[in-house]
Amino acid sequence: MQYPRYSLSKIQEALLDTPVTFVMGPRQCGKTTLVKTLLNDDWQYINLDDQTQLSIAKADPVGFIRNATASRIAIDEIQRVPELLLAIKQAVDENRVPGRFLLTGSSNALLLPTVSDSLAGRIEAIPLSTLSECEIKNVPPSFLQKLMNQTPPETKHVRIKKELIDRLLTGCYPEPLQRSSERRVMAWYKQYISALVQKDIKEIAQINHPEKMHKLLKMTAYYSGKLVNFTDFGNKLSLDKETIKKYMSLLEYLFLLYKLPAWHSNHAKRIIKTPKLHLTDTGIIASIREIDQSYLLRNPNVMGELLETFVINELKKQSQWLEQELTFYHYRDKDKVEVDCVIESSNGDCYAIEIKAAATLSEKDFTGLKRLQNIAGDRFKIGILLYDGDHTSAFSDRLFSVPLGALWD
Repeated sequence: MQYPRYSLSKIQEALLDTPVTFVMGPRQCGKTTLVKTLLNDDWQYINLDDQTQLSIAKADPVGFIRNATASRIAIDEIQRVPELLLAIKQAVDENRVPGRFLLTGSSNALLLPTVSDSLAGRIEAIPLSTLSECEIKNVPPSFLQKLMNQTPPETKHVRIKKELIDRLLTGCYPEPLQRSSERRVMAWYKQYISALVQKDIKEIAQINHPEKMHKLLKMTAYYSGKLVNFTDFGNKLSLDKETIKKYMSLLEYLFLLYKLPAWHSNHAKRIIKTPKLHLTDTGIIASIREIDQSYLLRNPNVMGELLETFVINELKKQSQWLEQELTFYHYRDKDKVEVDCVIESSNGDCYAIEIKAAATLSEKDFTGLKRLQNIAGDRFKIGILLYDGDHTSAFSDRLFSVPLGALWD
């Protein structure tokens, strides 16, 4: 099944004025499928997962680029031969033509200092995440724009607990969405995780304890939505803190997880500054922890943890399609008062989102939003409590409860 990809227009725009366009995201998220829709007879397509092409590219990166038979070149999985990026830089400097190279990568090669420095001004990187719920349902995203306009989102899509459980367990990769049972979905994720650890991680870094990298990835599935604690990870895996940091960076490099930084203010002294950990897909979490529908129904706290990660991932995906640049945070203070997601615009305006799996709410559920509103002052524009309820309601000044379905309705 073909899903609309709302990053397509950004790729098309970049090809019109930028020599190198780099589409980057996790393996199996749909990069190749999307890129191939843009190719015509002007393009030469090269897939570095092909062993023959890989060997030739590694042996002579400069010659590989010089000997390309077409005026425009698309290279899939560029991270497998990062030396090609330097050869591409040389080719661009000799003939600076917009839309000459279209690259994909399943790791963030731009984090390599030599690459980011050499291609500065020549490349535009466009993230492609796993599918957004808006793309799955084929509806244009509007939630974040409404937030920026300080308008509480509304929806007719209410009381969606059963649907939510299915979405949390299936995740957002295209392939599992086509599978007919929880068992087959879980089987796909287990194969996916195994391939990442056995192949991709070994390709991008020399690590001394590959078996512990697999254990670390499994551990992160239990920590999604929790404060990052490198010492705790290290103690459980018998590794020092610096090694854990290195291994965690590799998982970020492969778009498997990210650290959500803590929001802070110069006027507040009791704010916790530790980032939170989130995996990029709840299907991975459910597979590693072997969570099924009956388990989530018996353990609403676990459903709440998965839902927090799911919603923040959805918001981050939708933010990629806005013109305005947004930065994502969490809020927590020493009284353990929290807000799951704080979004800050480039001019410092704050938009806060708290996430609840429940269908009923109380005044206590707004504690974190009210605390943040008081600290942020005029910077605070609107606070939303997402819940599995029936309608959007005003709680107090600039604070609203909103059904979860408004995220994609």
